[in-house]
Amino acid sequence: MAKYKALAVTTKYWRPGENFLEEIIAGVKGKILNRDFVVISEKAISTALTNIVDENKVKPSLCAKLIANYWMQIVWGYILGPLCHFRERLLQYLREYPVEMGSRHKQVALQQAGLLQTLMFGSEGAIDGSNLAYAYVSLPLSNADEIAEKIRKQIRLTLGKKVVVMIVDTDKTYSFKNFHFTPRPKPMKNIHSFGGFITYVVARMFKLKKRPTPIAAAGGKKNVEEALTIANIANRVRGFGAGKTVWDMTEKFKVGLTDVSWEMLETVKHKPIAIIRKSRK
Repeated sequence: MAKYKALAVTTKYWRPGENFLEEIIAGVKGKILNRDFVVISEKAISTALTNIVDENKVKPSLCAKLIANYWMQIVWGYILGPLCHFRERLLQYLREYPVEMGSRHKQVALQQAGLLQTLMFGSEGAIDGSNLAYAYVSLPLSNADEIAEKIRKQIRLTLGKKVVVMIVDTDKTYSFKNFHFTPRPKPMKNIHSFGGFITYVVARMFKLKKRPTPIAAAGGKKNVEEALTIANIANRVRGFGAGKTVWDMTEKFKVGLTDVSWEMLETVKHKPIAIIRKSRK
């Protein structure tokens, strides 16, 4: 089995409009070698590209209100959550799911990702509000392959290094032997996406092996098992910034769910990049 070394790269927080290419080049300069893997957070890139939605401006439908009120609080809080082996703390959050704000969030999910994704307990269709200010949520990248290739070319041109660039999401891919699948849309090729919340519940219920999801890879052979391994290593060294979930983030800053500011986020160490190096004999 191959062994890897990992280094997380700390940068400033990438606000909307940030030149993430410049930040990546500055972050990895002097640290990378040929054939390294440069792994970057999908959410950090989405935020920098202003691929975000302000949920305060969203008007929820009746369907979204019903999902927030009954499906989240009752079905996830008392039935699906325990089946998925959620910890008591998360179950309590779900049982107290905020109906008004949650309805707006579910409306965004309905519009962007469809019903099966909206019925997830969180990160519906890879829509995520953690490490974002106020009522903003990030959307998944629609052109991740192009962005990964652009980053790879810029590193080659500027720093003269041949690396593999991966874009990764913390939403999980599950593995059953050599079959890899995820409930989130648009993963890396040869990772199967289907089923929405149903896939999630089944995978969690049977405690299948889970790892962060590679979204795109540029610069090398797209071996899914190796990509999943590297994504997992990168996730461990990068950490979760201001918090793994919106609830964790607001608890850290001791404010309401939509009261975290950009300035608060900038006080926390952010590590959107990880450099992974395969050990060379």
